[in-house]
Amino acid sequence: MESIRPLRPEDKGRTAEIYVFNNRLNYYPIFHDDDYSFGEMQVIPVAENFAHWIGQEDETFVLDDGVIRGFAVVGGGELHKLYVDPCFQGRGYGEALLDFAEKGARTLWALEKNTRAIAFYARHGFAPTGERQYEEGTTEELIRLSLSRETERNG
Repeated sequence: MESIRPLRPEDKGRTAEIYVFNNRLNYYPIFHDDDYSFGEMQVIPVAENFAHWIGQEDETFVLDDGVIRGFAVVGGGELHKLYVDPCFQGRGYGEALLDFAEKGARTLWALEKNTRAIAFYARHGFAPTGERQYEEGTTEELIRLSLSRETERNG
């Protein structure tokens, strides 16, 4: 049986693994940055400095059914990260994490070129607000998505 629970210290290696592989699969094709994707973005350093990569003030939750399948990071009414291990995508784990996160997070930022993520959020009631900003240190744009009022009433 799956459960969503707060991150424990012993979960950091597994969540770092999920984070690193998702970053490589989703962002390397956009940024083509070998130094970042295969230098900085390695499991052990990410696990050792997890608060830096994930956010010190945010809350991290894992979906765990005996195996950690994914995680979500929320804080300040915003979903900061949602990742599911690529081996387990398409099985409803992302939806379960998003449903859980929606209790405290009504907005998020997504990389404009990450069309797969934007389509996932759109299927779950998130729509662009028109707000945009650059991903820090890049020329790639992020778009802000917000849970629509209609979804809030009917969901």
